Amino acid sequence: MSPAVLALPQWACVTERRLEHIARVTALLDEWAAALALPAEEARAWHDAGQFHDALRDAPESELRRLAGDLPEYTVDMLHGPAAAARLQQEGETRTELLEAIRFHTVGSARWGRLGRALYMADYLEPGRKFSRADRAYLAAQVPHDFDATFRQVLRNRLEWSLREGMRLFPEAVSLWNSVR
Repeated sequence: MSPAVLALPQWACVTERRLEHIARVTALLDEWAAALALPAEEARAWHDAGQFHDALRDAPESELRRLAGDLPEYTVDMLHGPAAAARLQQEGETRTELLEAIRFHTVGSARWGRLGRALYMADYLEPGRKFSRADRAYLAAQVPHDFDATFRQVLRNRLEWSLREGMRLFPEAVSLWNSVR
């Protein structure tokens, strides 16, 4: 599967810049899936997670809140995952692990399997982000060799950043950390 092949749904709402991010995340997931020699069905789910995770990232707040449901504690920039998962489900998507990966990719979920964890890492490690490039590139290269340890480090990095910046730690993120320590 070519990482350059993206098939966003008609209802997607993304800017060109966001589309480039989606392509980089998807390419990273495809690369890891190949390196890990994932079965075709699992590799397809990884590709789809990258492709759809930010499909509604640039949608209006009213649409995001309508689709995401009752999530008053989430800021508008956190609603695109739950909204995209809801929209995919409305369109007939039944892969629960895929839906959960997309739904919680901004905060994390202790219920995740490998797919959710891979998306969480790819969204953070994709090479277009400007911070800590060398460290993130190193971590991205480690995923196929030590998936679990790399995931713990990515999660640690994201939580430490949130704490340094005075951001709120959501219960989902704390539960995820407690499940992997």
